[in-house]
Amino acid sequence: MSHFQSGTAPLPSIVLFEEAPSNVDVAWEFLDKHRDAAVENTSVDIDKLRRKIDWRIVPLMFCCYTMQFLDKVIFNYAAVMGLRTDLNLKGNEFSNIATFLFVGLLCFEVPNIYFLQMVPAAKWLGVNVTFWGIATACGAAAHSYHTLLVSRVFLGIFEATIGPSLLLISSQWYTKSEQAPRFSFWYVGLGIGQIVGGAVSYGFQHVSPHAGLEGWRIMFIVLGLITVVIGFSTFFFVPDTPMKAKWLSDAEKVALLKHVSVNQTGIESRKFRPKEILEALCDPQLYLMLLSVVLLSVSSGVVTTYSATLITTLGYTPKKAALMNMPSGVVSIFFTLFVGYGIRKQSHRWAWIIACIIPAIIGGALMSFLDVKNKHGVLAGIYLVNAVVAPLTIFYNWTAANFGGATKRAFAAAVVSGSFSIGNIIGPQTFQARDAPNFRPAKLAVMGTQAGCAATTFCLFLYYVWANKKRGKMEKQTEDAYMSPEVWSTMTDKENKMFRYTY
Repeated sequence: MSHFQSGTAPLPSIVLFEEAPSNVDVAWEFLDKHRDAAVENTSVDIDKLRRKIDWRIVPLMFCCYTMQFLDKVIFNYAAVMGLRTDLNLKGNEFSNIATFLFVGLLCFEVPNIYFLQMVPAAKWLGVNVTFWGIATACGAAAHSYHTLLVSRVFLGIFEATIGPSLLLISSQWYTKSEQAPRFSFWYVGLGIGQIVGGAVSYGFQHVSPHAGLEGWRIMFIVLGLITVVIGFSTFFFVPDTPMKAKWLSDAEKVALLKHVSVNQTGIESRKFRPKEILEALCDPQLYLMLLSVVLLSVSSGVVTTYSATLITTLGYTPKKAALMNMPSGVVSIFFTLFVGYGIRKQSHRWAWIIACIIPAIIGGALMSFLDVKNKHGVLAGIYLVNAVVAPLTIFYNWTAANFGGATKRAFAAAVVSGSFSIGNIIGPQTFQARDAPNFRPAKLAVMGTQAGCAATTFCLFLYYVWANKKRGKMEKQTEDAYMSPEVWSTMTDKENKMFRYTY
């Protein structure tokens, strides 16, 4: 539940210090310089402030994530629009192109850790969104397997920052309980991308054969240019931190910082601490989260790359398959909002993850064991598998909430995002040309990996319960001590004995 009451913020408890302590977040320094505003923040309506932030921040985050998925999934649709024939792709070359996008994404997660620590997340995100839009548009110029492969690898490199950047931006503006629904709001872009992708593909399949460019090439160019516009907008309109938001008064900034102080994860620290990476590498929660996300993302790779192809195996034309894939987005949206709302009302993130995995396993079973003549049943299976996309937002939320220390949190965000890439590398490779047209091994992989993810998620829950009990009981964190440097210290979750894990 949220750590604040609706309405106006209560009178702050101000702690005076003769000199600024070392190793504190820049948020404390801002609070220390604006003590007069701390008195004024008693008149700030927190609910109204939160809505103001929502309208300023979340829409652009949503647009970034929508285009991130859409720029990936158009490759799925291009496969049924003649891309394979136009580029003379043979054997497993299509799967390899899909795989190497995530190889590029995975490889750039390492330097991304440093840049996210040293450059404002919003600025870094805006630059990368712009460049991946350019990479998407450049895919239209591909004339062979290798040229398309290069453009998709660069797309993966620039998309590497999307998850970690949105995770860090969300953690700056919201408390732990508020983050889950906001993660869901921007993550809904994935489902919207599926729906829009189907409609866009259907539209571009009507491009005249006598046009100067094939339909899929025009689609790449148009969506790439839209992404560039969103990248520029993100760069210029998303503030680096709440303290630099020109549309907030000093009193509102202080009220917001007081509100999010209960997170004990800070706002911004430009000091890169290598020892925090070493601590993360020795932290069991990192490996349980890594394994869970890898297992979860195998199915995500199937959804992203092969859903339209699977629908065509049921006898539908490419145009019809594009439209028939649109309900997948509706399923994704439903489960994403379902878990976001559920976590806001009742925590237990692990239970919501498993609640999404169960229908995904059922979907995998329907895909695997029903005869292809039962089109409606197999289609239901393809749609249900899309429930698996929702838990990723919970893992992002867990990462923001349970890793303290700026460097450690940036590293953990990169690992989780990298784990997503690993799963998406494995997913398309389960589709081998020799298994066409039914691809039964790939469908069975969906079931097995989801069952494994459910098991590792439950283990992660047990670890958090054990870790909290080991630290002993603690009174509920409140906002009253927000002026205390200890609240804004740059300590990690292991160093901060007052830190408690959210599960």
